[in-house]
Formats: sequence, structure tokens, C-alpha cells
Amino acid sequence: MTTLFRRKAVAVAFAALALTLAGGGIAVAQPAAKAPAEVAQPAVRQPGSGSQPAVTPAEARKAKAALAQGPSAQATAPGTVASAVVSSGGTLLRGSPEAVSATRYGPGQYQVLFNYNVSLETFVATIGTTDPYNVPPGGEISVAPRLQTPNAVFVQTRNSSGSYADRPFHLVIAN
Repeated sequence: MTTLFRRKAVAVAFAALALTLAGGGIAVAQPAAKAPAEVAQPAVRQPGSGSQPAVTPAEARKAKAALAQGPSAQATAPGTVASAVVSSGGTLLRGSPEAVSATRYGPGQYQVLFNYNVSLETFVATIGTTDPYNVPPGGEISVAPRLQTPNAVFVQTRNSSGSYADRPFHLVIAN
């Protein structure tokens, strides 16, 4: 009789485990709830909503020439960084040897070009000063891979009220 109860206890334990796993599997298979509108990325970007300017043929040629130049093998090794300090007017003031140029497209919109593919690297940017003795202006900054240009980064700067505004910035690419 005890053998029968032991077998039933084992069968019940396996059944409970199977139901638990099946129930969890069903919950995981459910589609995720939609993100709130303010968090979700728009499917199609509207002009002026943070979209990037189109890449001109001249910029594409410049980017290809920079890629052909290429960095040293040590410069892009894991754990190294590339950097750039850009003025509010879009001039590359200083940075690592991998930083090739900076371009200002309009108020608060910049491109920083490097001599290697940075599209899968980590970007960190901050509004900063271009001299050692001043406090940077207030504002916001965002950074993204440059569309159709794997060796460039797109940077947007805004004032504290959220409007596009020219701001000097420091950019670091972590390899």
C-alpha cells in the first residue's frame, strides 16, 4: 500500500511541476503590453521630430575616405576609447586620432566622423566646455549612430526648455 502512495505522490509532484511550467510558458508566450505613447518609438519619423538630415553624396565620399584611412589596430581594441570635443559651431577642437571631423547641420544638430566603423560601439556624450575655465551651458544632449554612415555619430543638443540649441559637447566612443 505504501508503494502505491509513493507512486501517486511522485506522479502528483510531476503533474504539479508540468502544470506550473506549462502555465509559465503560456504567460511568456503572451504578447507584451504596448508601451505608453511617450515611451514608444514612432514607426515613421516626422520632420523636426528628432530625425537626422539626409546624407549628401559629398558626405558619403568623405566618410568612405575616412574609413579607407583606417585607425591603428590598437586604437579599436576592446576596452579602448575614441573621443572628440566639438564646439557649438560644429568645429572639431580636439580628440583622439580616430576622430576625423565634425559637421554642424543646423541648430543643435551635428555629425562626428571617425576613421573606423562605430555603429555597434557605445556612445557617451555630455554638454561640455571647450576651454578649461568655464562651466558648460545648461541643456540636453542625445546621441545615435548616423544613418547610412557606419563611421559617424549623430548628436543633437537642446536648451533646458527642449528646443534645438547649439551647445559644445564632449563625445566618447567605447570600443
